[in-house]
Order: sequence, then C-alpha cells, then structure tokens
Amino acid sequence: MTRTGISTLTGILLFKLTGNFAILFSEMNVEISIPFSNVQDFLLLHVLTNTCHSTDEKMLISILTERSNAQRQLIVKEYQAAYGKELKDDLKGDLSGHFEHLMVALVTPPAVFDAKQLKKSMKGAGTNEDALTEILTTRTSRQMKEISQAYYTVYKKSLGDDISSETSGDFRKALLTLADGRRDESLKVDEHLAKKDAQILYKAGENRWGTDEDKFTEILCLRSFPQLKLTFDEYRNISQKDIVDSIKGELSGHFEDLLLAIVHCVRNTPAFLAERLHRALKGAGTDEFTLNRIMVSRSEIDLLDIRIEFKKHYGYSLYSAIKSDTSGDYEITLLKICGGDD
Repeated sequence: MTRTGISTLTGILLFKLTGNFAILFSEMNVEISIPFSNVQDFLLLHVLTNTCHSTDEKMLISILTERSNAQRQLIVKEYQAAYGKELKDDLKGDLSGHFEHLMVALVTPPAVFDAKQLKKSMKGAGTNEDALTEILTTRTSRQMKEISQAYYTVYKKSLGDDISSETSGDFRKALLTLADGRRDESLKVDEHLAKKDAQILYKAGENRWGTDEDKFTEILCLRSFPQLKLTFDEYRNISQKDIVDSIKGELSGHFEDLLLAIVHCVRNTPAFLAERLHRALKGAGTDEFTLNRIMVSRSEIDLLDIRIEFKKHYGYSLYSAIKSDTSGDYEITLLKICGGDD
C-alpha cells in the first residue's frame, strides 16, 4: 500500500505509507522512516507531549506500559530524530514526582537505567548499600559489562572507581569483583569443584580462628549459580551447618549482607526480590527508589515469578500491596507494569 498525505499534527508532515514503513518529515526537515507498527505510538506521543501544553497521562501510561523495552527504545529514537530532543526531557517537563521518575525509567535503556541507579546509590553524603547489593547480585555477567560501559559513557568515570571511593573493606572487594562481570554463567556443574570449594569455605570460616574473607569473595562472587547451589549442599555435608548460618556467624556488616544476598539469589532470585519489594512497601512510608527499580528492571525478566513468591511469603498479592501504598497516575502505572492481581 502506498498513500500520500499530510497529518494534522503540528510539525509532522506524513508523506507516504509504503509497505511496512511510514516516511515522515518533521519541521526540522528530517526524514524519518518508521516501521509501520510503531507509527501510531510515535504520533500519539507527539500529540501527548507537543500540543496544547497538556499531557494525556492515561494514554501516555497505556503506550509506555504496554510496549516492550525494545519497542519503547525505537519510539525514543524516532522522537529524537523528529524533534532534536529526547523524549525523557519532555516527560520531565510535563510530569512530576514519583510518576515522572517511573515514566522516565520506562524510556531509559536498561543498562543506562541501572548505571543511573548505581550512581544515585553512591551520590551524596551516604551510600545506599542495599541498592548496590541488590543490583550487583541480581545482574548477569553480560548485564554487568553493559552497565559498566553505560556508566562510563554517562559519567566519564568507571563504575569501579566510584565503588572504590564510596565503599571500603571486604564489602568493597566483593562489589568490585561482581562489577567486573566475571561470574561464570555456565549451567554445567562440577561435583569435584563443588566439594573442593565447600572444603575451602569450611576451612576459611568454621574450621579456623578468624575468617579468610577473600575465599568467600572469590567463590561466591565468581562461581555460577548452579555451581554454588551444589557447593552449598556439599558445605552442609561437611560442616553440618547451612552456609547462611556460617556467614552470619563468621562475618558482619555490609559484607555479610552482600554474601547472604548472593546465597538468597542462588536459591531463589524472585523470592529475594519479592522480599525487597515487601520491605519497600511495608510501614509508614514507601521506598519508591527500590519499588521503581525492581518493577521496571524485572518487568520482562521474572516479575511474574516475583508476584508468585510475594503471594506465597506474605499472604497477599503484590498488586494489592501496590494499590494500598501508592496513588494517582503513579499507582496506575505500577499496576499496569505489575500486570494482574494474584
């Protein structure tokens, strides 16, 4: 099909719909070729952010929450080509508060989003160790390499340098090891290595005076999750104790919290994140920083599993927890991302 015409949208001349693409021209005389399936989204976003100085939040929520991140990034790209500015900047100008932060998160590439979350965790007077721990323990090696690259691109400084300057001791060593993205991602397990590592961990902790923290860092931060799962089973056979109990008895502080988070993720990452969401939503105030991060970053990975674990552990749904703890367009957006009541 080929059709020529002029759109009624300010600044956009729709010259041709041909095959699977639309050929658009903007006021800047920039030609834009958009896959036809994305044209409606693109033009709707134009209306929502460029006319009458008002924003139709409900339609905006619908567009951004019902598309995959890859689709949203294509819309972002074409928006930049048409107007010479970023969609996120217009969203920041038209929206406010937690709703603005959430909508901007939705149009941010995943690696850049995580990089910015890490920066925010280390910015200012205090460091948010819980956020650093959560991000670095739940991302794959490939994701960590992409995050590190995005971090340097955005801030012109390495992630490792900022971690080094904002943390200390064994906690810093472990974070830097995780940030390097060197964890083995193989699904194969080596029974001999599991027994060897379990023995090393036992000798580094329970079977000596003092603790060799470096051994714990090396094994827990570099071995694959399936390998660690077998190692923890072997550890129980050797020590007659669960690895969690040994870590709690031998270590302390943020380093202890980090290693416990790794163990929890090895055994059940969705359950670990469900617990984080529960903490973010319970009590007098809501931790929107954590809530936004987990809902956006896991929406296409394991959010359904997180919902299941949330209901299993706390007796009520994640959907109902969000509904009772948030309000307005912010609530509507989170519920759309959540996807359903369990």
